[in-house]
Amino acid sequence: MSSRTDTDRSDPSRTATSRTHLIERLMERFPHVPREAVIKEDLLRGGVAFDESALSDNEDGDVKPKSYFIFSFDHGTLPELGAAALRRPPEEIVLTGGPYELRRTVVSVRVNPASPYRVAADEDGVLGLYLDGRRISDVGLPPMPDYYRHTLANGKSVMEVAPTIQWGYLVYLTVFRVCQYFGAKEECQYCDINHNWRQHKAAGRPYTGVKPVEEVLEALAIIDRYDTAKTSTAYTLTGGAITSHIGGRDEADFYGQYAKAIEEAFPGRWIGKVVAQALPKADVQRFHDYGVRIYHPNYEVWDRRLFELYCPGKERYVGRDEWHRRILDSAEVFGARNVIPNFVAGVEMAEPFGFTTVDEAIDSTTEGLRFFMSHGITPRFTTWCPEPTTPLGKTNPDGAPLEYHIRLLDAYRSTMEEYGLSSPPGYGPPGPGRAVFSVSSFMDSLPAAPDDAR
Repeated sequence: MSSRTDTDRSDPSRTATSRTHLIERLMERFPHVPREAVIKEDLLRGGVAFDESALSDNEDGDVKPKSYFIFSFDHGTLPELGAAALRRPPEEIVLTGGPYELRRTVVSVRVNPASPYRVAADEDGVLGLYLDGRRISDVGLPPMPDYYRHTLANGKSVMEVAPTIQWGYLVYLTVFRVCQYFGAKEECQYCDINHNWRQHKAAGRPYTGVKPVEEVLEALAIIDRYDTAKTSTAYTLTGGAITSHIGGRDEADFYGQYAKAIEEAFPGRWIGKVVAQALPKADVQRFHDYGVRIYHPNYEVWDRRLFELYCPGKERYVGRDEWHRRILDSAEVFGARNVIPNFVAGVEMAEPFGFTTVDEAIDSTTEGLRFFMSHGITPRFTTWCPEPTTPLGKTNPDGAPLEYHIRLLDAYRSTMEEYGLSSPPGYGPPGPGRAVFSVSSFMDSLPAAPDDAR
């Protein structure tokens, strides 16, 4: 049985080479998991440090800066990040080459000044990723897109209103920047959406709470005009949960109004996705009627006890069993393939209430995968980043063991194969060296689609 203590639980007193030993041991144990995914998961769960040579010049430079599009995804608050709080790190990095011969791997940036991984320039000014002092890959930075160089009529930046992630594939529209699940008795225990809002406002950064529909359409028009290669293929509408109303609209109508306006202004330009609560079937139908084509009613964590403890607002307002029933009902509206609920991979092992062994955590998570996949629904997951202002981040600064994340990739792919499912739509191409989904490695770990082979 694999326990917490025989895997990772990063301990600064360990020898400098322990992280290298850990990842190479996992590569050997799980040779069918792409080695790119092993390193990517470790960067996502534990973060990466940046030399000043690798930081952006915010919106005035040639590198696309981190937009903080919904959560902080950092291992420190802005005041704790040093230079990275003034000159933003890049939105993502791409890894290639090195001693592990990495295929092109896109990784969302999660800043951790104490990480054993560091992005730095060598004596020739070429950026690389270093682990335990050894260069393990080349590093590419996302170029500043042309559409980020233009502003709305009111002076707001496109990056503030409609940032793009996944190497430009996805326009991420966080149209409600806070959550109405508020306070210790309602907020999800791993989520820093409300704190992220507060810290950006405290730092004097532009961070619009509710984005007017007109501003979203204006930003999308700029993207559409200057994204001549049509790299942006999908948009996601999302934000905090709405338990009452905003501007007289309930959750389905609030988020739906944006989809309706986008589809009327740009018919067929992007695949429309919405991340919202698991709503009653009639509300879900409204999403579909407004033009949304992919629905993400995130179930967060499978285990009943952990859902009740870690998602108290969702348990109080909806309840786990009803949440799952609504997910299944939504497949009747969107089709099972287009219902893609997310879970936060790693919180299953969060102290003090989580599973104490990797075996138990994987068994529980796989039970959830089997439940949904047996109905033709393919969940996806985000690798948990233990943000320090959240209750679980405070008690679990190192997150879950890396072994959990690697075994989850293995279990995820095998469960998909068991039920004859393929990679979900709206996430770009699957396969190592091809995937662009940046906040977990599930797309990197799936086989390349036949029509994408190259």
